[in-house]
Amino acid sequence: MYNKEYKGHVCDHSHSLFLDNSLRRIFQNPKKIVGEYIKEGDTIIDLGCGPGFFSIDMAKMVGGKGKVYSVDLQIEMLDKLKKKANRYHLSNQIHLHQCSQNQIGLNNDTNADFILAYYMVHEIPDPVRFLSEVKLLLKKGGRFLIVEPLFHVSKEKFLTLSRKAESLGFTIVGNPAKKGEACCYRFNQDSS
Repeated sequence: MYNKEYKGHVCDHSHSLFLDNSLRRIFQNPKKIVGEYIKEGDTIIDLGCGPGFFSIDMAKMVGGKGKVYSVDLQIEMLDKLKKKANRYHLSNQIHLHQCSQNQIGLNNDTNADFILAYYMVHEIPDPVRFLSEVKLLLKKGGRFLIVEPLFHVSKEKFLTLSRKAESLGFTIVGNPAKKGEACCYRFNQDSS
């Protein structure tokens, strides 16, 4: 299922109920968090999509001409999302992709307008490799939103991650963090 040699924590599919429920929507409403970055017809990548908490709403936002690549390491998470996509008639917009622990594995010419990494970067073994791959998937001028939980990632660790992203050519264009979410930044791929 995932790289057993990596000693980091990966949120297991058995906890998916905690990742996708109506109570979470009160505190982490997908439309409020990502709505300003998405328009109809966009190509979106939801990294670590889990059971589709963000993917479903983003698919509705991009409409029939848009795409959401929902990427997760666990096939069980993708299976749950597939059922939800069918239920909401969003199967044409949502494209499921199982990644490995060490690689996203989408085609580099995906040209995403927006990429979301919500509460998942702390689960990967090599953040620099991950950020390098994200850069290849993001179109010039595209947006990349990283949100990390304070209970897993200290402010210092997140600043280190931000510096690594900047060294790869990302530019911090804002901090849409809400009170209590100090580890949230938005990156805009440098056009050079």
